[in-house]
Amino acid sequence: MKLSTIDFRGAAALRLETGALALEVTTGVGPRINSLRSKRGKAGNLFLEFPADEKPYHGYLLRGGHRLWHAPEHLVRTYQPDDEPCAFKPVKNGIALAQPVEARTGIQKAVKIELLGERTIKVTHALTNQGLWPVETACWALTMLRGGGYGVLPLFPKGDHASGDLLPAYSLVPWTYTDLSLDGWDLHRDFFGVDVPAFEFAQKLGITGYPGWSAYYYGGTTFVKTAKLIAGAAYPDRGCPFELFTNGKMIELETLSPLVTLAPGDSVQHVEHWTLFDGLKEPSTDGAFAALQAEVTKWLKTF
Repeated sequence: MKLSTIDFRGAAALRLETGALALEVTTGVGPRINSLRSKRGKAGNLFLEFPADEKPYHGYLLRGGHRLWHAPEHLVRTYQPDDEPCAFKPVKNGIALAQPVEARTGIQKAVKIELLGERTIKVTHALTNQGLWPVETACWALTMLRGGGYGVLPLFPKGDHASGDLLPAYSLVPWTYTDLSLDGWDLHRDFFGVDVPAFEFAQKLGITGYPGWSAYYYGGTTFVKTAKLIAGAAYPDRGCPFELFTNGKMIELETLSPLVTLAPGDSVQHVEHWTLFDGLKEPSTDGAFAALQAEVTKWLKTF
């Protein structure tokens, strides 16, 4: 693993890289992972980058890339600015960052990034209650990916009614503005596809149970992220451990930890693993999805 100091829009940042991939993390603001690219592919930065003159949304600069929020979403609590420098320190094969405590919430966000071999990234998210009273919340890890590609939400393996599978397996959770009649939703037997360019306005969908991974294909490179589903745990947003958002210009793959009540001084952690595959076909057909699923299954056995 190679670590170097760089600049991102006038703010301090770090680049972490292996022979196969490179990512950039801001330290002057955030913490944010603002870039991820494969050195063997041609797609460039897979993460969305907002323009330098981006206007704040409820006082918050989205900037793009990967961020940590605390759920459930609330216009005041969630959109606290992260415009100050982060404390950071090197760790084995990576970097650990923590932002100042949010003055209005008492919550402190921290992210640790570790490169496990050439193609696996471990991202550990943490929320600590530095306030004076208990807070019910969950880690909410959001990855904004540039538009023009195809997203995949895998579904659980199918059961058999004749063999006695009589109970439901999961629920889809739409938001008030979700329209499942739109062409961008591409429903298959084993996965839910998202044709991002087909959408013209905001859409969001959650799921209460999924196999623990999701993916996004862009320009010949496929980004995969995984987070463990904890059976029986209470999740935000009517029980969603995974959610996705798109507006046609980008897609956001979001994982959440279970809801917890943090007493003053307590923390909650949420771990994702990421990888990149080059050369796979867009997983918009059953065959291409099966090929991606086979690669993901092999990768998951490596950590």
